[in-house]
Formats: sequence, structure tokens, C-alpha cells
Amino acid sequence: MTRTALSLLSTLTLAFGGCSPADAPAGEDAPALASDPASPDDCLLLVWSSQEERHAQFDRTHDFVDGGAISCATGTSASQFDAAIAALRDAASSGNKRRMLEEIGLPLLYIDAAGNRREIEDRGEVEAVFDEIFDPAMIALLQRLDLSQMSVAKDQGGFFTLGAVWLVVDRDGGRPRLMTVNRQALDEALEIARDQAERNQGDRVPFD
Repeated sequence: MTRTALSLLSTLTLAFGGCSPADAPAGEDAPALASDPASPDDCLLLVWSSQEERHAQFDRTHDFVDGGAISCATGTSASQFDAAIAALRDAASSGNKRRMLEEIGLPLLYIDAAGNRREIEDRGEVEAVFDEIFDPAMIALLQRLDLSQMSVAKDQGGFFTLGAVWLVVDRDGGRPRLMTVNRQALDEALEIARDQAERNQGDRVPFD
């Protein structure tokens, strides 16, 4: 899948929302995106107070994404998300299963193509079904993650491609981890992109 394709899918997120890691799977009502009256500057100050190392300029410049301010919505900073995204992207590109497992949080919520939900609490169990969860299409998505394409949902985390993957923070100021993989959402996003391409509403998207 090309960067153009993922950019298209990210744009679709604005129109269709994302699947919450705790709520309904893709195809049902999506959560409202973050809307917090708190000042982003106040949120960043609170986040930084929990961090030993700060990246103030980066965090201020990249705090706003689809859905609002990362700091207010998730309780951590853009630099922490950026580091987690880069690690996931590199691990997926390496083909090293161990590196991928290091970026996964537990319990991992896996939603298959049929919408069946499964919470996997053991890392060994994740490894046993790794090839089912991280098939070529999902690996291709992870290889092209970029902070600029992320959306946030208040108190839930950051998500990509209609909620196909969710990164969630487990402590204030901390680094997020991959906590939800939703193949149903990815398939829906690909179908939407295909339909748009067939209507000549956007660039043609390769699906092979």
C-alpha cells in the first residue's frame, strides 16, 4: 500500500470516526473524538511534570491531530507517541517477530475480520497467533504509520485507519503501546478506499 493510500484512509477517519478499543467494533457507532475545554498548554505542563525528559518544542508543534490535542486527550505527549510509532514502524519493517512483541501491550484486544473480539492476556498466546493478527495487510499498515495521520479519542488513545490499530498510554506522561488490532476496521477502510477509487474521487489505490 502506498503512502497516498494511507493518506486517503487517514482522511476517511475524519468522516467515519474510529473504533474504540473498549467499545463497539467497526461498523457500529464510533466514539466521539476528543473535546476538552482544558488549555493544551495546561495539559502539556501536566504531562511534562510526569516526564524525566522533555521535548518541549516537538510536543508544542505536534500536539494537535485529528480529534484535538494529544496531551489533553491521552495524558502524554506527541514525542512519546512519535517514539512508539517509529518503533512499531521499524519493527514491522524488520520482519522480526520479537521486536514486534516488545511493542505490544497486554491485554491485547484483537478484533478479527468478522468482528469477533478476543482479549489476549499472555505474550506467549500473542506469539502463537501472531501470523493471524499481523497478516501482510496489517504489517503493511504498521510499516507506514506516521504521527501526522493519527487521530485521538478522549481518554482512549490514538488510532489509525478507522481504528485498525490503537496506541494506548497506561500512565501519565508515558509511552503508548499497541493495545488494539482491528482487522474488521482495516477491511472496511480498504473497501471505502476502493469504492472511492472506482468512482474516480481520489488516487487509485493498489490492493495487491
